[in-house]
Amino acid sequence: MKQWAEAFLTDLKNKNFSAQTLRTYRTVVMKFATFCEARKIPREKAFVPTNLRTFIANLQLKNPARNTVLRKIATLRSFSNYLMAQGHLDKNPFKLLPSPKKEKLLPKFLSVPETDRLLDTAAQSKHFAARDKALFELMYSSGLRRSEVTNLKIRDIDFFNGLVKVFGKGSKERLVPVTQTALQALKDYLATRKNPQVHEALFLNKNGKPLSGDGLAYIFKNTAIASHLARRVTPHSLRHSFATHLLGNGCDLRSLQEMLGHKSLSTTQVYTHVSLEQLKSVYDQAHPKSKE
Repeated sequence: MKQWAEAFLTDLKNKNFSAQTLRTYRTVVMKFATFCEARKIPREKAFVPTNLRTFIANLQLKNPARNTVLRKIATLRSFSNYLMAQGHLDKNPFKLLPSPKKEKLLPKFLSVPETDRLLDTAAQSKHFAARDKALFELMYSSGLRRSEVTNLKIRDIDFFNGLVKVFGKGSKERLVPVTQTALQALKDYLATRKNPQVHEALFLNKNGKPLSGDGLAYIFKNTAIASHLARRVTPHSLRHSFATHLLGNGCDLRSLQEMLGHKSLSTTQVYTHVSLEQLKSVYDQAHPKSKE
């Protein structure tokens, strides 16, 4: 089973899946392989529905969050699809295996004042103020995922047209606008680097190497703590804030879908939520009786 799992992971790597996605997939498929080995289940019978149900039940016991379990089921489904394509399985084992419905969770976002505080804190970084200001301004400016930021090269920034070329999930390319504030911060940061070349990584760590996803998460964690925000903040919080603030200021859903790089419009629709304050404000302005 582990040989099949390694072949599957190699196939994903060849398709340019992000390092974070590969780590997540590896964790799930290797747990499944270990599960089968512990029960002496031959790999040809590993995907029998009864075995899958038992494995999924164990997942639910260890982490009952529905969407977490669903993501792990999706990983196993991708694994089985790969094995079918390779001729190792002759039928889809998930066809008769019902999955729980996805729990609809509202994305956690920052208010505009909270976002400003986070960006101001990044700009005051003790040792890497220019880099961190550019990093946070770009993330908020264009709603980029963590892996998309760390994969950027200098040549991916179009300073003349105010665009960034992003390689999203599945190596899908898209162009996203960049604010003038972010562009200026990027220029200021690049001016601190010694003879930067267009093929080099846009953001570097303290050792002059390309900034990794874990490195970005570390910077973000420390900046969020220093911001003294009364909530948990992650790199994805800026992406959620980007989307929420754009919608709140009149951006249409289809344009937002393009900027976020969502394959389906239904994924983008989660951002149509508004705060109670926004809702009340719109109501007071629109309803004739509210003015009496």
